[in-house]
Amino acid sequence: MIKYLVSKYLRFDKSQPFITLCAILAFLGVSIGLMVLIIAMAIMNGFDKEFERKLFTMNYPITIMSHFKGSITKDELATLKAQFPDIKFSPYISSQVIVKSANRLEGGMIFGVNIADEKEINSVVKDGIKDANLSGYGVMLGKGLKDEFLLSDGEKVTLIFTKNDPGGFALIPKMKRFELRADFTSGLIAYDKAYIYADINDLARVLGYSDGKFDGIHIYSKEPFSDIKRISEVLPQGMRAIGWWEQNGNFFSALKLEKRALFIVLMLIILVASLNIISSLLMTVMNRRQEIALLLSLGTSKKEIKKIFFTLGMVIGGGGIVFGLVLGLFGVWLLGSFDIVNLPADVYGSSKLPMELSLTDLVMIVVGALFIVLLSSYYPAKKATQIDVLQTLRNE
Repeated sequence: MIKYLVSKYLRFDKSQPFITLCAILAFLGVSIGLMVLIIAMAIMNGFDKEFERKLFTMNYPITIMSHFKGSITKDELATLKAQFPDIKFSPYISSQVIVKSANRLEGGMIFGVNIADEKEINSVVKDGIKDANLSGYGVMLGKGLKDEFLLSDGEKVTLIFTKNDPGGFALIPKMKRFELRADFTSGLIAYDKAYIYADINDLARVLGYSDGKFDGIHIYSKEPFSDIKRISEVLPQGMRAIGWWEQNGNFFSALKLEKRALFIVLMLIILVASLNIISSLLMTVMNRRQEIALLLSLGTSKKEIKKIFFTLGMVIGGGGIVFGLVLGLFGVWLLGSFDIVNLPADVYGSSKLPMELSLTDLVMIVVGALFIVLLSSYYPAKKATQIDVLQTLRNE
């Protein structure tokens, strides 16, 4: 009986076409709301993962730093390599610099690295350096910095360091000319316009470092969250290990908050659409109250009446969820597979729209939509059981 009545109430009623129209709008509203939510969350998650991958590379999974510059020794590096053979290490020296070419100046950060070690842990450096040799005061600039100065490979740039040299009665900044031998593109303009790589021995001579002394150690690890604990346990006093997520905590907290806010706002679309389910069912109840009264008088229980209209709401809302899920997944595949939307690569790091829908997000979306549909179906179903049988049959 329940299946028969549900199918009957779902049919188009010529005498009350507005009820059917409300049901169709409710179905489409839930479907479109769910589709928009799935696509929006896939885009947000895609951008999050894209930025995370780029920051993971340029900021390194783990970085060992010292409280004093140039205090990490070659022996300490060798000890770490012996204790953790499964982890890759690359020592570095760093300094803030001003890059000067012709009459233009730009601020930057220079890293003196052992190129062989750095290529093992940084894919951006590996792709940029190719076969170039930075020994003998050569540098690799970010593409943004290179384009800013309109430089070509082989040209000279002057680097002005924060270290001062005595000159007469005053201190003057240390300056050194380097030859541009390579460039890199990280996908993030903030790094491409600021980072510079040089040979660690050349930079040590410029800054007056003793042989075998470093500012820090860049580390590549496949399991940084667990490895940082292992490394921290063996580090001597005055040194600490920092994960990439700690260096960019505020950035990812802001992205997470934005994603949560977007989820709530778009879920309201489904909530608004579900109001059509309530209005459609309430109108069906009011239009069919004589039939309901007859069913109750013939012995049908209130529980069965409630189940009929609850099932009716779930068919409309549940059908909308299934259809919206199909549309959403198709939209994610379509936008992710074809270059329908083009982005400025210098801003977003990629010209292709990143689409990455996580299973957790998908489950949360479906569960949230299902919960809203359940609530929307319950109230009209309960209202159908509160019809006064005698009063209804007497008047109608």
